[in-house]
Amino acid sequence: MPRAVSDGGENLNGSDVGGSRALSHYSMDSTGYSVSFLPKKSLLEEFSSALKDMFFAGDDPLRQYKEQPSWSKRVWLSLQHVFLVLEWGRHYTLSKFKGDFIAGLTIASLCIPQDIGYSKLANLPPEIGLYSSFVPPLIYTLMGSSRDLAIGPVAVVSLLLGSQLQNEFDPKTHPLEYRRLAFTATFFAGITQAALGFFRLGFIIEFLSHAAIVGFMAGAAITIALQQLKGFLGVRKFTTNTDIVSVMKSIFKSAHHGWNWQTILIGASFLGFLLVTKYIGKKKKKLFWMSATSPLISVIISTFFVYITRADKHGVAVVKNIEKGINPPSASRIYFSGPFLLKGFKIGVVAGLIALTEVIAIGRTFAAMKDYQLDGNKEMVALGTMNVVASLTSCYITTGGFGRSAVNCAAGCKTAASNIIMSIVVLLTLLFITPLFKYTPNAILSSIIISAVLGLIDYKASYLIWKVDKLDFLACLGAFLGVVFSSVEYGLLIAVSISIAKILIQATRPKTALLGNLPRTAIYKKIEQYQEVTTVPGVVIVQVDSAIYFTNSNYVKERILRWLEEEEERQRQQKFPQIEFLIVALSAVVDIDTSGILALEELLRAFEKRKIQLVLADPGPTVIQKLRAAKFTELIGDDKISLTIGDAVKKFAPKAVDSV
Repeated sequence: MPRAVSDGGENLNGSDVGGSRALSHYSMDSTGYSVSFLPKKSLLEEFSSALKDMFFAGDDPLRQYKEQPSWSKRVWLSLQHVFLVLEWGRHYTLSKFKGDFIAGLTIASLCIPQDIGYSKLANLPPEIGLYSSFVPPLIYTLMGSSRDLAIGPVAVVSLLLGSQLQNEFDPKTHPLEYRRLAFTATFFAGITQAALGFFRLGFIIEFLSHAAIVGFMAGAAITIALQQLKGFLGVRKFTTNTDIVSVMKSIFKSAHHGWNWQTILIGASFLGFLLVTKYIGKKKKKLFWMSATSPLISVIISTFFVYITRADKHGVAVVKNIEKGINPPSASRIYFSGPFLLKGFKIGVVAGLIALTEVIAIGRTFAAMKDYQLDGNKEMVALGTMNVVASLTSCYITTGGFGRSAVNCAAGCKTAASNIIMSIVVLLTLLFITPLFKYTPNAILSSIIISAVLGLIDYKASYLIWKVDKLDFLACLGAFLGVVFSSVEYGLLIAVSISIAKILIQATRPKTALLGNLPRTAIYKKIEQYQEVTTVPGVVIVQVDSAIYFTNSNYVKERILRWLEEEEERQRQQKFPQIEFLIVALSAVVDIDTSGILALEELLRAFEKRKIQLVLADPGPTVIQKLRAAKFTELIGDDKISLTIGDAVKKFAPKAVDSV
């Protein structure tokens, strides 16, 4: 804080004698320092500052451009800002390529069988799953800021998309319309993601808390695994509902005549193999390639087994034909008008936000592990552009999956170029290898998906949430139960509702605390936290731990009055002198609005009737500026605003300080 002096430098009214700076001050405390506030800003300056804080974290978005001497460099900087490959590509080396090449081959061996399985989860043809790991990764490589994300379809988004699309069209009776709606949803998912990034509105996805995401992902994992029992058991007739009750009824009804023992044998054998290799890969990091390649090995072996035994003639369901060739254009198939435009928009927005929430969380995790910066808004623009292009090239919503991204990281990827290697392998698969998947059993795809989604159930995180915050755990549990017992959509709605409810509770019921003095110090701490603290006779000190807005101003006022009544009763029992001062510690109050100021005025009048003086301690720059603008400082008096709690107590209750 600036020091208030009266001997030549600056007078107490704040006018700088030297003319270099104008800061206003209140009366000096015993330390020689006083509360001050920054120079008044114009409306334009305040608005500009608020925009920077909201959208640019206080940074000037044009700062880099202002430092450039020529327009050509500014244009180049703009291109680098959009196409990040122009920035990291200049420093690309052969050693980085080696790491990316190995990582790309590794994740390709994982993604090919997963893509076929995830497309079935979305009720789409298997080739569309492969298309989605060809074009989108190329777009992301040009624009994405994460070095570790492996792009492609993911289980949760595939399930969400499939469950919502089938409410509009039956994928078996209306396959063309179903695909058109899928492409439409993908288009609007991309538009939503890109718009959030372009307008720097990424904070919207923060309304889905970490606890809600943990519960939602765990519930989705259980739901996805249950859906795979159709292929795992060889059931022909299966419910289209995703809730656990409907699925289990469908399973048990078909137990006597619908299960196929050959299918169960194939599924169980390879599921065991996949889980064992996954366990080995986790325990021994150098053997990560075992878990990465095991899905492709399982597909090759099971396909060969079905082919030589002709198990498909004995009730074992197989993939059958996968269309050969690269992605056909699909712009003409998107609903840009008609009744399904709005339906595609709604589905796309929901699925796009879920995909965005998942990929940003995964990207930040790997960025923290490798100590580099991930730009969330650039990621949103990259993912949005990627999905818009995907919708035009017969792909469905893609994002970065945790499983394949973890494999990508473990395989030694250096840049996003590993996605290009993966994309090339998928291209070769589409051009030459897809006929070989004709005899691939559906059971092996179910086993691959089950082994993949089990990793979405984070027991440790759930237990930690329970230990740390019970209200957070309620959000986690609500999201989990909503997905498992109802649907993915209702689970998501419950997760968002509980997260917003928590925000509202914290905003409308902020914490307040009674403070006391640590003996032989000028430090004041919360009485409930420190047993050593003692109350100051004749003084009540209350700390408010939140901004004071219209949503909580009345509660804060009532809570302070309640603290006063409780302290009056307690000090009366201990035969302390009558309370003369109530100090409100404002160090944690970062902002206040007119409702908050009115609440302080009402407190002031209530205290005057009881012959108690209100004192404010340690107000921040925003708070003191607004109090002065509202002329509350004149109402309470400049001498009733202190730099610290200790100064306030020393000024107004010096005898009490000596007795503590």
